[in-house]
Amino acid sequence: MNWQPFESKLLASSAYDAGKHTLYLRFRSGEVYRYFEFPEEQYKGFLDAESRGRYFLSHIRNQFRYERLAKLQAA
Repeated sequence: MNWQPFESKLLASSAYDAGKHTLYLRFRSGEVYRYFEFPEEQYKGFLDAESRGRYFLSHIRNQFRYERLAKLQAA
């Protein structure tokens, strides 16, 4: 699984596991969440969005079952 870095005020990077339909988002705060049952087509739309932060707020947050993972420190 490859993490894709972003230039966003809200999000630092994302990764997508197509086999499990799971989206991983790393926020600028260092927090990492995974979102379950996330369609691959929607991930492509997310990557193509003009603002990934706004896309997250409008189309992902509170729309999918999620789990917060451990907070990661910058290396």
